[in-house]
Amino acid sequence: MYWSSVLRVVGLLLMLFSVTMLPPALVAFIHDDQGLVPFLVSFGVILAVGTFIWLPVRRRRQELRTRDGFLVVVLFWTVLGLSGALPLTLSHAPNISITDAAFESMSGLTTTGATVLTGIEHLPESIRFYRQQLQWLGGMGIIVLAVAILPMLGVGGMQLYRAETPGPVKDSKLTPRIAETAKALWYIYLTLTIACATAYWAAGMSWFDAIGHSFSTVAIGGFSTYDASIGHFDSPLISMICVVFMLIAGINFAMHFLAWRTRSFWHYLREPEVRWFIGIMVTTGVVVTVTLMLTDYYGGWGDTLHQAIFHTVSIGVTAGFASDSFDQWPVFLPVLLVLVAFIGGCAMSTGGGIKVIRFMLLIKQGYREVIRLIHPQAQVIIKVGGKPVPDRVVDAVWGFFATYVALFGLMMMILMATGLDQVTAFSAVAANITNLGPGLGDVAENYSGISDPAKWVLMFAMLLGRLEVFTLLVLFTPAFWRH
Repeated sequence: MYWSSVLRVVGLLLMLFSVTMLPPALVAFIHDDQGLVPFLVSFGVILAVGTFIWLPVRRRRQELRTRDGFLVVVLFWTVLGLSGALPLTLSHAPNISITDAAFESMSGLTTTGATVLTGIEHLPESIRFYRQQLQWLGGMGIIVLAVAILPMLGVGGMQLYRAETPGPVKDSKLTPRIAETAKALWYIYLTLTIACATAYWAAGMSWFDAIGHSFSTVAIGGFSTYDASIGHFDSPLISMICVVFMLIAGINFAMHFLAWRTRSFWHYLREPEVRWFIGIMVTTGVVVTVTLMLTDYYGGWGDTLHQAIFHTVSIGVTAGFASDSFDQWPVFLPVLLVLVAFIGGCAMSTGGGIKVIRFMLLIKQGYREVIRLIHPQAQVIIKVGGKPVPDRVVDAVWGFFATYVALFGLMMMILMATGLDQVTAFSAVAANITNLGPGLGDVAENYSGISDPAKWVLMFAMLLGRLEVFTLLVLFTPAFWRH
């Protein structure tokens, strides 16, 4: 393990992260609210800590290995989650504990969207802006942003990119240089954010709300500047704008890059993962709409269609925005939506869940086993997009899924041991490991009512989901630490 190189990168990344305290400080200055001092103090502290870590090892130039990249990513997200809690801890509004501040910060940066706060619209504008900004920064991964900058500082980025980018296809680069890839992704991300904010503003939001909600929409985060989330605006137009940009953000960003480079949209239809993603959303939407109509929950096609489409996409891509209390919907619908969130968005998107490509491979592998029972000697090849998938990839997906389920069960039992009922414990772990946010039962509205130990377990679940399980778990194996 090249500790000097690891510490050098973590120090640099912390110094970069300290700069993110300045925009909310500017908002506090403009609105003359209580957040100015906490954000300026946080900027100074985080910058000082990063500098303290970086200075002793600033001249080390060892190339990071893949193993070092895993450690940097996990260390950075852990340290970042804790340091991101600093302004929330120092602020008098909200007046929350260190655990709650860490939970809110980790939830924002992992784009989970679970919150412990109530009365959000009454908080200082700087705090409201900061929560949205946390999600925007976490959406594509601060590591990817850093990959575009660190090469200029003498630090290679491929190892970090492999460890950070969601999905099982991590080595596919869109451009020859990794820094150019990161820049391309961020240009697309920034463009989508600007387009989303403009659309929200044109639909009637103030610029403050439009920018804040564009941050969490494109990041598929789910934080809002109001307790009632998107429902506060009571506007089907705003809800549908949200749906469009959530769907775009839930698709593999490599597809957006190809669309921009080739000036063509046909490759979206040729990509199997995108077709499956749209198919899952449409199928779920039809089931939800028909069930709501049969139970006459909203009493008319207009409201039924609006609520069904919005919540299907919001929960399905793991954003977690709400325009109504979906946890109160009839029969099986709340559980169905939580289960769909397990699938989540496409690989290399800002969505959570296990990713559509893994779900595809699990289904195809299950079908192959059925065919093998009927024809034991048959050579059945799993293909995606007409190309055979190596058995090593299929085995890795099954290993991922088995580990995912085992950890889910373990964390659910731990939460039940803290006193939570089965529905609350199940949905809380599901909502956090998939980076969804809102759950069912006692965590349908917020997480303020659960114990501190339960919150730390859920923070671990957020990290597992954000770093796709193995990036985090590999640090707990003895082999990782052997030279």
